[in-house]
Amino acid sequence: MDNHPYRTWVEVSRARLAENFRQVRQSVGPGVEVMGVVKSDAYGHGAVEVARLLVAEGARWLAVSNASEGVALRKAGIPARILVMADCFPFEHPYLFEYSLTPVVHSLADLEVLDRQAEARGVRLPFHLKIDTGMCRLGTRAAPGEILAALSRARHLMLEGLMTHFASSADYASSQTDEQIAAFQTVLSELRRRGIEPEWIHLSSTNPVAYGRRNAWGNMVRVGHALYGYVSPAKGHAPGQLIKVRPALSWKARILSVKQLPAGSRVGYGGTFRTEQPTLIAVLAAGYADGVPHRLSNRGKVIAGGQLAPIVGAVSMDLTTIDITRVPDLKPGDAVTLIGEEGEAALNAQQIARWAGTISYCVLCGISPRVPRIYV
Repeated sequence: MDNHPYRTWVEVSRARLAENFRQVRQSVGPGVEVMGVVKSDAYGHGAVEVARLLVAEGARWLAVSNASEGVALRKAGIPARILVMADCFPFEHPYLFEYSLTPVVHSLADLEVLDRQAEARGVRLPFHLKIDTGMCRLGTRAAPGEILAALSRARHLMLEGLMTHFASSADYASSQTDEQIAAFQTVLSELRRRGIEPEWIHLSSTNPVAYGRRNAWGNMVRVGHALYGYVSPAKGHAPGQLIKVRPALSWKARILSVKQLPAGSRVGYGGTFRTEQPTLIAVLAAGYADGVPHRLSNRGKVIAGGQLAPIVGAVSMDLTTIDITRVPDLKPGDAVTLIGEEGEAALNAQQIARWAGTISYCVLCGISPRVPRIYV
């Protein structure tokens, strides 16, 4: 793994990605479609390569955040259905038609705009309608009667899916998810009563799948975090996890310099760390421009020589300094592990997030594009 000619690099395990996808698919059963979420460059794992693997594993649907992400997949030859879940501004609407992307519609006003565009092109555009059931972010809060009236006017659109998004799905001490499910079912029931039956019903991302909220699955689930090997820790009295996934991404950086410092030396910008005894430090060729969170300064760790080594001083733009006094045989050119495993030592994005006061999504998505991705 350390033979790559890079200052810092990420390795993505194809085998773990595939196994994670199979775990999800097995847990939900054959009656539930698994949509692979590959937005934000597949959470830093590389959207095109991950999409290719998921399609090879049988995924028929992929989800992106915006139209540009969908276009990039199409240009790479990805044939699966692609759902554009968040932004799709009017200036991006031509992409929907040109690249066969399926939009999520968040407001009844957007329905009118898209209907006119579809009419002008002489086509019928499939879409998924998002219901705001309590997230108070994207999605329509219109009453079922208003939705039905708007759908009847949109003659060049086809309601293919109905969806929502949970705000607190891993929090079993809160009733919010049950309230959101009930609100969603109210809209769905009224649509069905009026003869409208969307082909796809989807409410759940990773957490409701992992913790078995089966009444929130519908016939499709949108899974991202679990594909990459993570499930958010639950709050309250949660059931056991249905799936066992493992992180697919590991991240390495090379040692640029090794230096012996006397006691009393100040390290890094602002001199925020002072050595209390003679200390051997290593300067890593990775910093916050590569995605190492600045908040790991004086609180984070890496794996060096199979042992946890503390980050000392401020994380810089291109460099990070660590204490290797316990592993003095390390030398310039050797690699240390920022995320991953070395022998008995392991660090994942959730642990790093705890040190940095953030969430694992931010750690993964924050790995810079300038860090090469290698697929093994």
